[in-house]
Amino acid sequence: MEQDTGYTRRLAELCAGISLERLPAEVVDKAKLCLLDFLANVYGSLELEAVSKVVSYIRSLGGREVAAALGCGFKTGIHNAAFLNGTTAEAIEAQDGLRFGGNHPGTAVIPAALAVAEDLGRGGKDVIEALVAGYEVAGRIAASIHPHHTLAGFLPTGTCGTFGAAAAASKLMGHDAEGLLNALGNAGYLAPLSMAEHLMGGYTSKIVQGGQAASAGLTAAGLAGAGITGPPYVLEGSHLRGGFTQITTRGSEPDLKRIVDRLGEHFSIVDVYLKPYTACRHTHGAAQAALELAAGESFQPQDIEAVDVYTYGIASMAVGKGVTSGSSFVSAQFSLPYVVSACLIDGEMGPAQLKADRICDAAILELSRKVKVSVDPELTRTYPGVTASRVEIRLKSGRTLAKQVDIPLGDPRNPMTAEGVADKVKRFAPKRDGEALNKVIGLSLELDNLGDIRELTSTV
Repeated sequence: MEQDTGYTRRLAELCAGISLERLPAEVVDKAKLCLLDFLANVYGSLELEAVSKVVSYIRSLGGREVAAALGCGFKTGIHNAAFLNGTTAEAIEAQDGLRFGGNHPGTAVIPAALAVAEDLGRGGKDVIEALVAGYEVAGRIAASIHPHHTLAGFLPTGTCGTFGAAAAASKLMGHDAEGLLNALGNAGYLAPLSMAEHLMGGYTSKIVQGGQAASAGLTAAGLAGAGITGPPYVLEGSHLRGGFTQITTRGSEPDLKRIVDRLGEHFSIVDVYLKPYTACRHTHGAAQAALELAAGESFQPQDIEAVDVYTYGIASMAVGKGVTSGSSFVSAQFSLPYVVSACLIDGEMGPAQLKADRICDAAILELSRKVKVSVDPELTRTYPGVTASRVEIRLKSGRTLAKQVDIPLGDPRNPMTAEGVADKVKRFAPKRDGEALNKVIGLSLELDNLGDIRELTSTV
């Protein structure tokens, strides 16, 4: 016996009905900002050796020259382009995210949307509608299973992102609500496992999770357009207990009401945060505190006796570990001791801090061994409403410098402005032509007036 409690269906119907004219201005503006931020991350990731290897592999596959491998100077098929662009947007860990879902929707949704839009010659208006739909799907599904999904061993960027990518692609393909519903049904069958083991172990295959989700979402939507059907209750499941939210939460009950709460009134994309630093969001409060202390106080790294970082429980568990000279950049991105040390010595945390020579730098490693991460019960109590961290630097002179950041930059309550994201593009792409970067920034921020998305993608 089938069960259709309507959660998946209502989500599909909402997305099918999204139109630019009826979207609030803040939603449209946020979609454009998320796209620009995505492009900044693509530029920054292309500096990494591991990303270069992925680029070379995808280029070797050949295929139809339809969609741009952004920033790489060649075109490929839509699935390969989506895979590569999702990977480059993910790799430096400066991608957007949803605090109450633990996922990073842009790395899956945006590359899928751009690939289809290029293939079909769609304009900026269509892309905005697709992005809003994709973020809505990925965000609401992730929220319904957070944090049980992650605790069960999955990374929601890959799993939930596949649904978001499918919704965005389906929207651009012109599917009606029933077609979009089948795209979501197919996405549940095609979604990658996206295992947390890869991230926690520091394995570099972690960087492809957004790209794999984008590619799988394209397939799901394309199959729906070809008439292939999926269960209309793919999210909530049936009495067989085989629905997505049932099998990926390890016995915990999902909160399905989050899928439809204020549906059509409040859009998930406005809750998305942006990242100024190339590290896990759980490090950002401490990174910002360390940078502000380094900029505002007079001391040198060699003056430091010890550094204490106080944070909330989940942050300590996820990013409390240190690094060694043999650690990967993935491990460095998820290490509070490394991030804080890099911020204090280099005065920044960007793509350059993820290169091998910085990770194995003797001065950074020495300082990182002086960094102790501790759980503050009060900061744990206020999480996830507040993602606060405090840095206390004890100097050899006996002085102690302290700074606490409650709401890190990039949170919707402390947002990065359009100017801030434009600056991120330029910081992450220092070797790129300045005039071309200005054009990319301008086209992204005026996306609703763009007649053909290929004008933007050919400029990146």
